[in-house]
Amino acid sequence: MTVTANNMRLLDTTTPSPQDGPVARPGELGPLVEEIAEAGLRGRGGGWFPTARKLAAVAGASSRSRPPVVVVNAMEGEPLSAKDARLLAHAPRLVVEGALAAARTIGAHRVILAVPEGTPVPPGLDVEVREGPRRFLSGQETALVNWLNGGSAVPTSTVPYRKGVGGRATLVSNAETFAHLALIARYGARWFRSEGTAEAPGTTLISLSVGDGPPMVLEVPVGTPVSEILHAGGVSFPPDAVLFGGFGGAWLNGAHAWSLPLSPGPLAAAGAAMGAGIVAVPPPGRRGLDQTASIVEWMAAQGAHQCGPCTFGLPAVAADLRELADRPGTADARAALVRLRRRLGLLPGRGGCAHPDGVARLVGSALEVFGRELTR
Repeated sequence: MTVTANNMRLLDTTTPSPQDGPVARPGELGPLVEEIAEAGLRGRGGGWFPTARKLAAVAGASSRSRPPVVVVNAMEGEPLSAKDARLLAHAPRLVVEGALAAARTIGAHRVILAVPEGTPVPPGLDVEVREGPRRFLSGQETALVNWLNGGSAVPTSTVPYRKGVGGRATLVSNAETFAHLALIARYGARWFRSEGTAEAPGTTLISLSVGDGPPMVLEVPVGTPVSEILHAGGVSFPPDAVLFGGFGGAWLNGAHAWSLPLSPGPLAAAGAAMGAGIVAVPPPGRRGLDQTASIVEWMAAQGAHQCGPCTFGLPAVAADLRELADRPGTADARAALVRLRRRLGLLPGRGGCAHPDGVARLVGSALEVFGRELTR
């Protein structure tokens, strides 16, 4: 299911491809970057970082003797996300078109499309296709680069825009970001900004999960009311809670979320984030702490286990939260809550990557939104 305000953008396969633009020299920027900056394109992979600034950083870290590399990150290790798979199934050439336009803009000679193992990819895409392991952390950009360099798909401290694939400056961006970039190259900044908000122009793909059903993919202008998005999934009144940003995101009270616009600023002010465009409503009748405990148990198993917070902290948090979910109101649960709150304060900023931070954010929001379950 795909919804847009006026015209389908990302999943419209009927518009013609443009002619190739000028190729920049490595270490320089082509003219397209100015159009991208004017358009206000922000990355759709989770961080919503300005794309023009990312292009400039990669170009500045490269040279004629060592041209940069472009990586399309379509790994999508988040179980509640389906937008990359949908985009590659319906408009793979648009994604590649954007990646090639980015390559011309920064003078890159190599473009890699990274997808999960077994992903159907049509032939003749004019890029190098690599199939990576289906794990949560495989889409983390340093983990992806490490795997592309022959290592394991685990995060590292090396910054890709300085030293990425093959030791070269590397632009790693989400598949949706490249699709938007292609459309900006076709139609310009003014067209792109005709949808969305001033802080985050354009449309965005949303993976909407309602209950136990599979995620549906919606295309909406940034700033669309959450209530309209939930209506598209058959939710006609505010649910008890809404999860934004997936397994490393945050729960919000459903009545509060219902009235919010889906945009980075308002969601951040409410304690959540756009992330990779995941919106989820829990199954009716399932306790929120129980669902969150199941998520955290899975996240603990998905960690890279390279640091203390991941190796010891996440399993301990999962055990404490399971105690709260299964034995609410007992003395053991009260003791687990004390331990859990202490551990949540120790996790953020201490891991080898942001994986523990995301779990801490999720659990903290669950304790706030589902606090009434602690005594049941």
